[in-house]
This record gives sequence, C-alpha cells and structure tokens, in this order.
Amino acid sequence: MPRPRVLVVDNGTLSLPQLRTRLEDLGSHTDTVDTASVPSRLQGRYQAIVLSGTKVRAHDREHYEPLINLVMTADVPVLGICGGMQILAVAAGSHLTQGPQRVGRSEVRVDPGEPLFTHVRPTVTLFQRHTLYLRQAPRGFRVIGRSEHAPVEFLRSDNGRLMGSQAHLEYRTDGREILRGFTQFYM
Repeated sequence: MPRPRVLVVDNGTLSLPQLRTRLEDLGSHTDTVDTASVPSRLQGRYQAIVLSGTKVRAHDREHYEPLINLVMTADVPVLGICGGMQILAVAAGSHLTQGPQRVGRSEVRVDPGEPLFTHVRPTVTLFQRHTLYLRQAPRGFRVIGRSEHAPVEFLRSDNGRLMGSQAHLEYRTDGREILRGFTQFYM
C-alpha cells in the first residue's frame, strides 16, 4: 500500500524539520511549500494538508489568501498547527487577541470522543510558543481542547475536515500521538 502524501505548508515555523520528521515517522510522505508557493489545486496528489506555525501574524488575510483558497476548496483533511490553526480560524471569521507569551510545556484538556485524540489521555502535555489566542471558535467550528490559559487549544470544523491545534504537536510525546490520530483517522 502506498504511503499517504501530505502537503506541509511552511508558514515560517522554526520547527519545520521536526514536523516533517514526525509525519514521516508515522508513515506519510511529505512535500513542503512555503505560503507564497502553494498550488491552486491539489489535483489528487495529496491525502492531507498540514499548516505549520507562523512568524507572520495569522490575521493577515491578504498574505494568506492563496493558502486560504486552497484549504477551503480542497477535499482533503487539513490540520493547522499554532499559527496554522489561527489562519484557519481567521479565514472562518474569528478574531485573534494578544495575550501573555507562552513558551514551554502546558497541560491541555481534550475531548476524548474525538478520533484525533484516540492515542492520548483526556489531559495531555504539549509544547506552546505563542502570544496570540482565539477566545472562541468561529462559526462552523467547535472547541475540542482547552487549557487554563487558552479557551481554544484545539478546534474542529462541524464537517470534521478542518482541525487546529494551538500547541506545537511536533514536540513532546503527546503531540506525536495526536499527529498519529490525525494520520490514522483522517488520511
């Protein structure tokens, strides 16, 4: 059976090699493009899209317009990580708020009924590195993970195709296991 192909969109993350390694260790083949080089269509080549974190503010809709167009018209599952989740939420009409800088480990409560969390306990330890937050899920999405510091740590679209994580899943064991849930149940 061929390995699933994942298009990893590099939005300027500092941890692209770690993200690709995690996905490849879980059995996927990854191709990477930067935000400015996203294709207009997937043409059946990929089974999923993963959006990395970003150094550019995720609320810059003009900068991310080609990426947003691809994600909204693709018929594959999409997982946004940190800034990638924020790009998805802003595209769906949400707003980001500035908050305290968080760097390091964080305890997050997740919805154990979600397939994304099949391989983890209801409270996970994840790595955070950000200052922007979602205070609520946009219309058409629901919150599936929260923490003491962020009311939206994970979200999922009502149709189940778009998912996001505020935390960097490319770090820590629980992050890897959440990525395992994504590759196992959505691709």
